[in-house]
Amino acid sequence: MSGPVAGGQAAADHVVVVLKGYPRLSETFIAQEIHALEQAGFRLSLVSLRHPTSKKRHPVHDEIKAPVTYLPEYLYQEPLRVLKAWLKARRLPGYAKAWRHWLADLKRDFTPNRGRRFGQALVLAAEFPADATWIYSHFIHTPSSVARYAGDMLGAPWSASAHAKDIWTSPDWELSEKMASARWVVTCTAGGCDHLKALAADPSRVSLVYHGLDLDRFGHAERTPGARDGSAPGEPVRLLSVGRAVHKKGFDTLLEALARLPGDLSWRWTHIGGGDLEDELKAQAERVGLAGKVVFAGGAAQQQVLEAYRASDLFVLPCRISGNGDRDGLPNVLVEAQSQGLMCISTDISGIPELIRDGENGILIEPERPDQLAAAMERAVRDPELRSRQGAAGEHRVRSDFDHHATIGALIDLFERSGVRHVGSSDRGDMPKAAAQR
Repeated sequence: MSGPVAGGQAAADHVVVVLKGYPRLSETFIAQEIHALEQAGFRLSLVSLRHPTSKKRHPVHDEIKAPVTYLPEYLYQEPLRVLKAWLKARRLPGYAKAWRHWLADLKRDFTPNRGRRFGQALVLAAEFPADATWIYSHFIHTPSSVARYAGDMLGAPWSASAHAKDIWTSPDWELSEKMASARWVVTCTAGGCDHLKALAADPSRVSLVYHGLDLDRFGHAERTPGARDGSAPGEPVRLLSVGRAVHKKGFDTLLEALARLPGDLSWRWTHIGGGDLEDELKAQAERVGLAGKVVFAGGAAQQQVLEAYRASDLFVLPCRISGNGDRDGLPNVLVEAQSQGLMCISTDISGIPELIRDGENGILIEPERPDQLAAAMERAVRDPELRSRQGAAGEHRVRSDFDHHATIGALIDLFERSGVRHVGSSDRGDMPKAAAQR
């Protein structure tokens, strides 16, 4: 798990980053952050709970140098590895503490998932790099369970980044206990931050850190004001949505709204992202008579998505809150689309209003309101000047306030204040050494 160390990084502390899956096309914000931390001189090793489900990769994945280790996705798949890990981990000074925490969690969440996370934590602790000093987990649900149990066993400090589903579908008791155990937690929306602070014994441990966007990859594109207004059958207005076909994205609502658009309006909608509900959405499109006007393009690499933003006239993402509380935080695709001067229509939930100001740099509607969505789309389709004006305002907002070079600085500062050294940082001498406690 330790892997080679790049030249010049000998003075950097070694941080193990725990991820739910890696690499993932839908989590470019995580890859972007990892790459930025490497560029800042942090020495990283990546540990993933799951193997990738797609062979496609973004360019940033190929630029990340950190080695990747995959834990047993299911414990029965690697029984000898798990057994060897248990024999080693049970001798660690914090094993009893981890066992007590796990038993307490299991009593309140008696599921196979809880057992799997403890087994993965055993492997993480047993194979932990001897010189590693910190554990940092992305998502505060399952990856942070593994990070917490392993941190207990090793006596290693850990921290977490919380996002959306992991915040809103985790029980309050679990969030509170993890925040009490972690040195600090960051999250990417003000609403998520407020929720976590309300549950934390020490709210100062929770910080708001927006993901931001790597504007070097999403450079300004000259967007010639289009004349397409939906009146010419041969010049349809090009609508785009990017995101996995899952319930919280609201694509079924979007298809219902598209079916309500006037028959004289010329448009074409493309969906990029694949997803579990894609076949259902295709069937819905057939059922409501839209099959000839919609395209399901599947998953795509970042460059293809960027080209789609630049070739489109309007971006639509009608997010909703699912019955189990699952929701998006601030979808990165909205930031990406706006960076290309593409006007966006979305909903007024979660962190979306922190980016889009209704009537200024986009349109916000209520979730699950196909009537409102149809009216907003018709207005934007018929008015290319509106699309141009609000698209330009959206790009200005992103380039002013969501440049990841600025937002990553807040995360780096948290690591530095915790004593985690990176190349170029001063040695504060207050870093707890997990290796010294083993």
